[in-house]
Amino acid sequence: MSQTEVHVTIGGRNFDVACQVGEEQYLLAAARMLDTEAQVLVDQIGRMPESRMLLMAGLMLADKTAGLEDRLREAEDRLRAQGDELRALRDRPAPAPEQIEVPVIPQSVTEALAELAARSEALAEAVEEKATG
Repeated sequence: MSQTEVHVTIGGRNFDVACQVGEEQYLLAAARMLDTEAQVLVDQIGRMPESRMLLMAGLMLADKTAGLEDRLREAEDRLRAQGDELRALRDRPAPAPEQIEVPVIPQSVTEALAELAARSEALAEAVEEKATG
């Protein structure tokens, strides 16, 4: 695969860096990250030798990367634990169905209530007839 040169600026200094064709965007992104750290050093300390600036900026990036790797590992551990818990819940047998009892009104009570309703209606009609009559 052929190579190409990419111009990058890190900490106010210009560099020409070779990379594989098609990987320019990755190189530029990495250079921007390194430049961000180098700018912090330049702003805090001022001018310093190029090799020291690049070393310190690289160490700062490595420190951030190590922190991110720790957080990633913790997140993966939590995810693994949740996956284990989910599998355990799925593998657990289903709970026994609850038995719900619905009260049944005996036929004799239903008939007695119907008879009372009919008598009440008859009494109401008789009262109305006497009141209007």
